[in-house]
Amino acid sequence: MSAITTLDDTLLHEVALTLFPNIGPQLTRQLMSYGGSARNVLHLPPGKLRKIPGVGPATVAILTGAGRTAALNQAEATLRKAEQEGVQLLFYTSKQFPSRLKHLPDAPTLLYYQGTADLNQPKTVAIVGTRKATDYGREQTERLVKGLVSHRPLVVSGLAYGIDIAAHRAALQEGLETVGVMATGLDKLYPPAHRKTAEKMLTQGGLLTEFPFGTPPDKYNFPARNRIIAGLADGTVVVEAARKGGALITAELAQSYDRDVLAVPGPLGSAASEGCHELIKANKAALYSEPEDLEQLLNWDAALHLQGKFKGPATYNANDFTPAEFGVLTVLQAAPNGEEHLDTLAWKAQFPVHQVASLLLGLEFRSVVKALPGKRFALL
Repeated sequence: MSAITTLDDTLLHEVALTLFPNIGPQLTRQLMSYGGSARNVLHLPPGKLRKIPGVGPATVAILTGAGRTAALNQAEATLRKAEQEGVQLLFYTSKQFPSRLKHLPDAPTLLYYQGTADLNQPKTVAIVGTRKATDYGREQTERLVKGLVSHRPLVVSGLAYGIDIAAHRAALQEGLETVGVMATGLDKLYPPAHRKTAEKMLTQGGLLTEFPFGTPPDKYNFPARNRIIAGLADGTVVVEAARKGGALITAELAQSYDRDVLAVPGPLGSAASEGCHELIKANKAALYSEPEDLEQLLNWDAALHLQGKFKGPATYNANDFTPAEFGVLTVLQAAPNGEEHLDTLAWKAQFPVHQVASLLLGLEFRSVVKALPGKRFALL
């Protein structure tokens, strides 16, 4: 292989680690936790690899045989193509990797990203729905996006026909950044009919995927794509959905991640809204009828977020708290509005989510922090 810089060498091995067959995100993290870095993992001798829980003879053979050379060669080609196309390769340990995804059990380990938007924006909303959108659904999507303009959220969807593309186009029209999560490689845009919209998104948002260059639109990729849409956002709004479909999968995934879900009710008897009605009836989604519904559920109350309305952060004495408690308080103090989502807080404090939840409960009893809707916490 050609000479590369130290930084490129790190990324080269990280990308290579994601390209081995039968080594998924969970095993990749397991390998990283023992090896310390992707480079170390790919140079561990067979004896040490076998001592890692979950690593069997087949995995050892893949990591130490001809497969390693093939993965490194493919990774080098990937880095070169990414540089040519202006694509960012975000390994899960990167600071630019979306923090909302980091602690999800099935989170991807590498993302391919092309665009200008910050994937860690303070406010992010997913808008999804049926591919067979009605005029009513498209109108409600445009109305929904217009109602959120004052918050300047990042709008996330799947670039598909119907509600997805309506959400992207409405965001572009209103001057909001919007990111499309793809079920293909970035060089295999699908559907091709949305290319012009996708090109606009590159300068007002972006395109994101976990799939390597050259990956075609395989039907199994779409449900996997939906988990990224659900995980990227503070909340997911389903505008129109039939009784079965990808939008309902996204809603179920969002709920499993403890993210808020809302659904727009439709005309009675409309097949395109049956899924939304079922979500609301089963208490799997809150009813969305106006922007305030989402603002309250996600704690996006406009008055709370106006600049100049915040009290300065309190000063805490480290001696009054355990090191772990003080670490959590330090993260909250550094937050833009003195508040963070539980998952983000755990990631920034570098503690497991269950431990942070326990710490926050204790701090609540001591009237130091308060719980907010949407699993967010703030200083008192």
